[in-house]
Amino acid sequence: MTRRFEGRCALVTGAASGIGLAVAQLLAGEGAARLVLVDRDAAALDAVRIDAETTRLCGDVADEALWDRVDLAGLDHALVNAGVAGAGAINALAFAEWRRILSVNLDGAFLTLRAAMRAMMANPERRGGSIVLTASAAGIKAEPGVAAYGCSKAALIHLAKIAAKEGAADGIRVNAIAPAGVETPVWDAVPMFADRVAQIGRDAAFAELAAMGTPLGRYAKAEEVAEQIAFLLGDQSALMTGATLLADGGYTL
Repeated sequence: MTRRFEGRCALVTGAASGIGLAVAQLLAGEGAARLVLVDRDAAALDAVRIDAETTRLCGDVADEALWDRVDLAGLDHALVNAGVAGAGAINALAFAEWRRILSVNLDGAFLTLRAAMRAMMANPERRGGSIVLTASAAGIKAEPGVAAYGCSKAALIHLAKIAAKEGAADGIRVNAIAPAGVETPVWDAVPMFADRVAQIGRDAAFAELAAMGTPLGRYAKAEEVAEQIAFLLGDQSALMTGATLLADGGYTL
């Protein structure tokens, strides 16, 4: 049986953990010939073990110079996924914290998206490609205490729509995915979650959050979100562009 990404080349940012790692592993298992993996955690990136040719680049996706060093020739797919979390009420939020989150989540996403689209447009003999931006249900549903994170993810959803219109003439599809709670390391940067982990343990803290926040009563695993991203990247979604796949367990209802 033909694997979905046989012989393809894909870029994944935030590839050393969580959703990015799960997608990289899925793409390799589905036949990807080459993966370009980007993460700022050098040790974790080096520890990634997947069965495909890999180019690994350690750095900050918000550093424009990083993208001058990336070889994206022959790129077919891209997951614009690197991101950071944080919390704080607007009246108490330091501007430096606002900029830290927006820098990675929005500036870094823009630079990644620009590099991917340029690569896909560079060779007229390889017309088209597909890109997914990892947004969040926090970019759709307003909650107190997450202004920087929520605004960065709302911007990504709109950025995907604009990129979809700009890329359509070249056969480039751009979509977003908006998960709610996903059991990934990004939660470790949220003080409230870290406090609950210290008190009741990681699994119990995730279960507590899910019970409060989602009608389905559970958070997603990174591997579940990876399957949805693979659908958006793959040929099965050939008519989808500019869409946001909401995968939130009912959180935004």
